[in-house]
Amino acid sequence: MRDMCKWYPVCPMKTFYERGDLPAHWIERYCWGDWRRCVRYQMEEAGTPHPDHMLPDGRMDQTMH
Repeated sequence: MRDMCKWYPVCPMKTFYERGDLPAHWIERYCWGDWRRCVRYQMEEAGTPHPDHMLPDGRMDQTMH
């Protein structure tokens, strides 16, 4: 089994990926890969609110909702 981010099951990135709105490379690189580098993960761990449309690298993608 892959090393997966503990937040993946409830992360909006999972939903966007499953709907086909987010390319697989985001999930493979961050959620199933180096998830400690994910800005969303870091903010979640710090208890810092962040928008659903924020990508794992911290950029905003207003097309996702």
